[in-house]
Amino acid sequence: MTELQFYEEIVRLTGRGKPFAVAMVVAGSGSSPRKAGAKMLVRGDGSTLGTIGGGGIEEETVVSAMRVISSGIHETLEFQMTEDYGYACGGSMSIFIEPHGWNPLLVMIGAGHVGQAVTSLAGKCGFRVAVVDERPELLNRELLPDASEILCISAEDSFKQLNPGSRSFVVIATPGHLHDFAAVRASLATETGFIGLLGSRRKRETLFKTLEEEGYDPSDISRIVTPVGLDIGAETPEEIAVSIVSQLISLRRRG
Repeated sequence: MTELQFYEEIVRLTGRGKPFAVAMVVAGSGSSPRKAGAKMLVRGDGSTLGTIGGGGIEEETVVSAMRVISSGIHETLEFQMTEDYGYACGGSMSIFIEPHGWNPLLVMIGAGHVGQAVTSLAGKCGFRVAVVDERPELLNRELLPDASEILCISAEDSFKQLNPGSRSFVVIATPGHLHDFAAVRASLATETGFIGLLGSRRKRETLFKTLEEEGYDPSDISRIVTPVGLDIGAETPEEIAVSIVSQLISLRRRG
């Protein structure tokens, strides 16, 4: 592998929106198999390009790289050159693993005016936005050019397909309370890290009372953020989108 091939693969994966990680030896001493600057690219399917020395160290690095690709959080690994890794002559290595092409998932439930505005802004701010609605007339690329995925199914069915995790976001803005509450219940059954519901404080009171009567645990109810968005006095769909996406960015940046 040449340096050119390595960076060409980075460009290719980035252009296709494929997540990957780069593992780099940042320090080495003694009889370490590779010195500082050695790099290995790990793709989302676990395949690699380049090497940091092979053996057990490389195998463990690939496992960690897959975790980094999933979480979007970099890691630093420290290794001692022991027989456990196939070495018996001492030495050490430090390997820094950095995620690339990782975009947090935002599931936008509702493709109305607010949903369209949130999708447009969030897509431009680095979120991978999956728009979910059961109204086919709203689900087209003309209205949702920045959506990564467009799904004409229920919120519950969409979560089975998208599988939002602890670093994912869900924002709910459907046409009515019944659809909103159904989407909230479906969200609570996932591990998503953020559940935001558009609406008034009165809707919040009604929702929380309903969930309490249905037997939901207070810890589950506390996962719901409503009204969603920062309080900036927003009125138009575009202003509301600014308030919501600002809140999501703040949470994303804080990890």
